[in-house]
Amino acid sequence: MLFLRRQLLQTLSFAFGSSVILSRNQLGVAAQTTTQPKVSPPPAGAAVRDRIAGGTEMEKVTGIGGFFFRAKDPKALGLWYQQHLGISLIPSSEGDSAWEQEAGPTAFAPFPETSKYFGDAQKAWMLNFRVRDLDKMAAQLQAAGIEIKIYPPDPTGRFARVHDPEGNPIELWQPGAPH
Repeated sequence: MLFLRRQLLQTLSFAFGSSVILSRNQLGVAAQTTTQPKVSPPPAGAAVRDRIAGGTEMEKVTGIGGFFFRAKDPKALGLWYQQHLGISLIPSSEGDSAWEQEAGPTAFAPFPETSKYFGDAQKAWMLNFRVRDLDKMAAQLQAAGIEIKIYPPDPTGRFARVHDPEGNPIELWQPGAPH
């Protein structure tokens, strides 16, 4: 469990303000500076994957625009996320504002169906939220009666695990300091 997390996020914490590039067989980081790190040539077929006819670059998504999932009680679960994690729901009126994320790295990784990383084998997804201060977040959640498990720090930062009221796993990540 720690190895996969370390493998996915080690490079992310290397340069906190970096763009993440995940390919099938490698995890790399392209720093957002004029000096690009040296990377090995792309695997065979990458040119076809990253380009469209005529040799132009493929259009790519720019980030996550929403996360939608089924819930037994959507209203209650949405309120829980608002109260305990500060995540605003989709605005329901003109005066409401949408949840705005801070810029930072995002890990995107499908796991094998048999992975035990999420805990409950019936759960098909897990959210990982970046936090500025894991200790402060943990104290806030514990004060609200929410059980939280904090893991020992590793080179990528600090992690904790909580579950929402419907048992969905949520990982909290305080990235390590850039090297």
